[in-house]
Amino acid sequence: MPRASAGSVPVVVMGLGAIGQEIARAALLSPEVELVGAVDPHPKLVGRALAEVLGGAGPKARVASTLEAAVGRRQGVVLLHATGSRLEQVMEQLLGAVKLGLPVVSTCEELAFPFLRYPELAQKLDRAAQRAGVPVLGTGVNPGFVMDRLVATAGQVCGPVRRALVTRVVDARTRREALQRKVGAGLTEDEFFSRVDQEQLGHVGLVESAALCALGLGMDCDDFEEEIVPVIAEEEITGGAFPVQKGRVAGIFQSAVGLEEGRERVRLELTIAVGAEAPGDRIELDAEPKVELEIRGGVPGDRATANVLVNAAPRVTAAEAGLLTVLELPAGR
Repeated sequence: MPRASAGSVPVVVMGLGAIGQEIARAALLSPEVELVGAVDPHPKLVGRALAEVLGGAGPKARVASTLEAAVGRRQGVVLLHATGSRLEQVMEQLLGAVKLGLPVVSTCEELAFPFLRYPELAQKLDRAAQRAGVPVLGTGVNPGFVMDRLVATAGQVCGPVRRALVTRVVDARTRREALQRKVGAGLTEDEFFSRVDQEQLGHVGLVESAALCALGLGMDCDDFEEEIVPVIAEEEITGGAFPVQKGRVAGIFQSAVGLEEGRERVRLELTIAVGAEAPGDRIELDAEPKVELEIRGGVPGDRATANVLVNAAPRVTAAEAGLLTVLELPAGR
């Protein structure tokens, strides 16, 4: 395991679910950061050695119940935050970290571009971060890279972009069981739509990606629309955490569209389903020159998200204070 260099950035991970543990392991492998602690109030985790929780090597620190205890007297700590997808649910955690003077890099999908759905919360968080002199960033693979930042980067070689189409297909069998259930695998159609209405299913952050994509391509979209429908299994599908019967939901097809005066400028299409065919990521920019990019197999979600957060930690220490988007990070390391 690579040892942290003398100039490495100390980081603390908040939230030790599946993604949080991936982030902690990625931090251990990075020469740019030093994992110094973790916080998770779950009774089964508090007080346990972090190395034990991660199932291998790790720092001597034990899992703390509060962020103050996890940080201790360490200076220059960056918080790698992974506790929830909805901004309203994690807002107090973010404000608490900012109050302690900690830069924050979070997996919260709605934090990737909160100005769209939550302008008041975004303004409150931005003001708090500026007062504290620290940056706050929401990032990940999606939103944060594949369907927004990577698209904006590709657009650097184009003239004015007339339209952007981005598709991402994920075979949920390659992902953890929690994701398979999050996209409704195994449900009936009625159960699927009932849970969508209760915001219990679907990918959070697709509209935020569409807004980031439009911003990064210099488009002035004034409206965004989102749709989610089930992908139905045409035959029994095996190989996942559980079999999906023919006629049951295998996953989701979700789209987000950015409109400018009623004209479609950005379209993002996301399929996450057990047994989804031809997984991969594809970007098409209608411009001069036209650009088409394809990542065969697609960027793996969990591990790549962990790396995105860890790689962002040293970058945010040099960033301006306030609420940032991934478009404000340097393109390289």
